[in-house]
Amino acid sequence: MCELKNIKTFQKNLIQWYETNGRDLPWRHTKDPYAIWVSEIMLQQTQVDTVKPYYLRFLETLPDIQSLANADEDVAFKLWEGLGYYRRVRHMQEAARQIMEKYDGIFPEKYDDILTLKGIGNYTASAVSSIAFGQEKGVIDGNTLRILSRIYNRQDNIALEKTKKAYQILMDQLIQGCDPSKFNQGMMDLGAGVCTPRKPDCEHCPVKDCCEAFASGTAGILPVNIKNTSKADIYYITAILKKDNKYLLIKNKEGLLQNLYGFVQYEVESPVSFEETFYDNYGISVRLYEYCKEIKHVFSHRIWHMNVYIGEIMNPESELKDHDIPLYSEDELAELPISTAHRKVYDLR
Repeated sequence: MCELKNIKTFQKNLIQWYETNGRDLPWRHTKDPYAIWVSEIMLQQTQVDTVKPYYLRFLETLPDIQSLANADEDVAFKLWEGLGYYRRVRHMQEAARQIMEKYDGIFPEKYDDILTLKGIGNYTASAVSSIAFGQEKGVIDGNTLRILSRIYNRQDNIALEKTKKAYQILMDQLIQGCDPSKFNQGMMDLGAGVCTPRKPDCEHCPVKDCCEAFASGTAGILPVNIKNTSKADIYYITAILKKDNKYLLIKNKEGLLQNLYGFVQYEVESPVSFEETFYDNYGISVRLYEYCKEIKHVFSHRIWHMNVYIGEIMNPESELKDHDIPLYSEDELAELPISTAHRKVYDLR
């Protein structure tokens, strides 16, 4: 039995396993900190297989920090369309501009400097600094929290911030004196494929001899992960408003889907209330004439119930420009960055 005092054995077994069994992912074929940063931001809250094509398209269009900093925001959001959590790409563009201004377009190497960039937290700063620059900074995410709780046979609730801080110290101890890139990526892959949330494959784990939960038979009940979250239900009337062969979409200026386009929706109780609210906001008359269905879209802390209607704009098109009513053809819609929720609505037209 290897105690965790024998960190070298843990490191050796993990890295040797990773070198043979690590996943072949496109962002693992580069040491470019920009590309690694893009991959890490995309991987937040998103599955690996989903990210792959987005990553390749994003880098093909915006291959470096300067191109991202200078890109039209609609281009960046269009490349992100479907990935969700759109605040990520807005923060990335802000961070790229920070790098251009403060670091002359060169991605900073030090962990503390990376951490100052917009939208970058401890995990991303640790990942980029260790993988791109070889700094001994351990990553803390769901996979590594789970592995650590089992390795040390700890009952801490990993949903709590104090546990994450304590485990960060453990990770920073474990990574000392080895290849930081291989160690961190080995931990990620171990959690993804072997030390899984349910039914961990302990028999094939390269570090099982160092695992106190394996020795104690408690791996199946760890980690403790008790989250206290609730989702708010929000009910909308969402309208597909048409004028001839064109559709009305509005660009969100703030809030959850900032910079993305979507159909007009209000928290109102009836189609008549929608029509009245729309007129109050735009000075234009609309008529809702057909109910489609309810679409439910789940965000991290809220659920949208979108009751979709089809409607028409009653005023002549010549009056719409004065009222800031943008209309888009089918071809123009295809080029707009539209949120996933409103893409579902779009498919009902």
